[in-house]
Amino acid sequence: MDPAVLWRPSAERIAAARLSAFITAVHRRWQLDCPDYASLWRWSVAQPEAFWTSLWEQCGVIGERGPIVLEEGERMPGARWFPQARLNYAENLLRRHDHADALVFWGEDKIRRRLSHAELYAQVSRCAQALQAAGIGQGDRVAAYLPNLPEALIAMLATTSLGAIWSSASPDFGVQGVLDRFGQIEPKILLCVDGYWYNGKPVDCMAKNAEIAAQIDSIARTVVVSYLDDSPVVATIRNGVRYADFIAPFAADEIAFAPLPFAHPLFIMFSSGTTGVPKCIVHGHGGALLQHLKEHQLHGDLKQDDRLFYFTTCGWMMWNWLVSGLASGATLLLYDGSPFIPGASGQPGAILFDYADAERMTHFGTSAKFIDALAKTGFKPRETHRLETLRTMFSTGSPLAPESFDYVYREIKADLLLASISGGTDILSCFALGNPILPVFRGELQCRGLGMAVAVFDDDGQPIPAGRGERGELVCTAPFPAMPIGFWNDPDGAKYHAAYFDRFPNVWCHGDFVELTANEGMIIYGRSDAVLNPGGVRIGTAEIYRQVEQLPEVVESLVIGQDWQHDVRIVLFVKLREGLLLDEVLLDRIKQQIRHNTTPRHIPAKVLQVADIPRTKSGKIVELAVCNVVHGRPVKNIEALANPEALEYFRERVELQS
Repeated sequence: MDPAVLWRPSAERIAAARLSAFITAVHRRWQLDCPDYASLWRWSVAQPEAFWTSLWEQCGVIGERGPIVLEEGERMPGARWFPQARLNYAENLLRRHDHADALVFWGEDKIRRRLSHAELYAQVSRCAQALQAAGIGQGDRVAAYLPNLPEALIAMLATTSLGAIWSSASPDFGVQGVLDRFGQIEPKILLCVDGYWYNGKPVDCMAKNAEIAAQIDSIARTVVVSYLDDSPVVATIRNGVRYADFIAPFAADEIAFAPLPFAHPLFIMFSSGTTGVPKCIVHGHGGALLQHLKEHQLHGDLKQDDRLFYFTTCGWMMWNWLVSGLASGATLLLYDGSPFIPGASGQPGAILFDYADAERMTHFGTSAKFIDALAKTGFKPRETHRLETLRTMFSTGSPLAPESFDYVYREIKADLLLASISGGTDILSCFALGNPILPVFRGELQCRGLGMAVAVFDDDGQPIPAGRGERGELVCTAPFPAMPIGFWNDPDGAKYHAAYFDRFPNVWCHGDFVELTANEGMIIYGRSDAVLNPGGVRIGTAEIYRQVEQLPEVVESLVIGQDWQHDVRIVLFVKLREGLLLDEVLLDRIKQQIRHNTTPRHIPAKVLQVADIPRTKSGKIVELAVCNVVHGRPVKNIEALANPEALEYFRERVELQS
């Protein structure tokens, strides 16, 4: 075997893969000969109407498809998918009503719950009735400030069954971070939690809940889910009610799923907020459903009764991706809390492998950072856990280092599809994915996603062929159903267009710096813009600036992500008031300000004082120029800087890499 090939699927596994069944169906339906995956991918991109029709049929989408698949397919943005279709995302996820497990929940090592498909359906029915009685209808927003609890899934399905729009954030966000997000979309209902467990300790959320409810005028009801306390006191929260009391008047009944257009708003997701408050990205029922069915079933080989886990919070798009697994008939394994709880073996991170054994996990999803952290501890799950049912491991959030590929196959499980996947909140899905019928090459994402016209462009907008060894911008040259409907409060689409289509007209430019390999796989080298990405969590620089610059000692600041030990760490530079020095007291105040108002992930690994901050002649600070200096790369367009001499302060700080 080629030493770069870490795993090859057996003939039996290829034959049993849902992707193989899809290839057979495509051959029969369209008389198409696809001798390999590459030919199937080329067909899926060249014939989008045929491909997406076949996917709808093969995955058994519940709904009326309509006769037209694609209108104005040459426009991006502007293409319209399935314009006459009617369907409902929640109905497709609630297709099973039996007594098999729909979900299992672990709250660290303290709480265990499970719901059958029948019980989940009943709970969604009660919640949907409660929301409807509270005035929620099509187009209204329901916002959730919740951990990855069963109630988050229940409320999301109830919301979307009505045609209302769901948006969520993790409770480790500070108040300002929540206001920056939910304040823009004006929700009628806020769901929140009394608190949560993290690393064995309770974290109370009631004061933050009250402050958020008080500052968003549109909130008519604040529904508090019990987690730490069976009966939290909600009297101090404006329009507060306990979740148990909210649904108490309603008995389970048949759910009247709203039949909705394909592009009816489903989720509002949030960008990282690089240049201001986060952008509100709107995704639709049909696009999210079709894309997730494709990625789960064809690329992940997810089957009915498989047991799907992803370590995620409700503030990351992977939560939305995870819960769609119900549409494929899978059981969801939900987890909330620290992933580094020792578990039965006493090894940090072992609890997730305890979970895998106890609940017969088939698909284990996590971040590249978690895998890297396990490797550094010397933990060898193959020696402490059985992992008999585990077939696939997903990794995303940041590029998975080649050494981490080695670790997975050496110390976790040798016979395993390691699917490094990459996409983004922008598309609520992936551009590059795993593949159950292809080998895994060290350090590579296996393939481009079906139906996604992914290419790599050089700076002049010319395609870079696979196997040339050159890096460029990840782009998509044709429309796909999971493109956002648009941005909230962007009536003319100007912000949406500027975000993805300004650089290359009629081409989606994603902002990743990548290479197409000779195997037609992909290597991702990180973001090509200024978004910070520590541990795979996208963080906007503006979120940090808004907090740091509230301190009277700080005149100005600039933050970058520095490549560091196969990951990215945040480095913050501060310009202080004249005569001040960055001492330990001020350093602690800066970090506490960031922690209190954002999340612990926003806290810089390094904070350094500089005499000046470089800026353009129009007054904008230049993060990318500083990032290039720190990494020893040339700075382009230095003539555009009003004070290019300021870069020398950062050039002198290159020693921070040691």
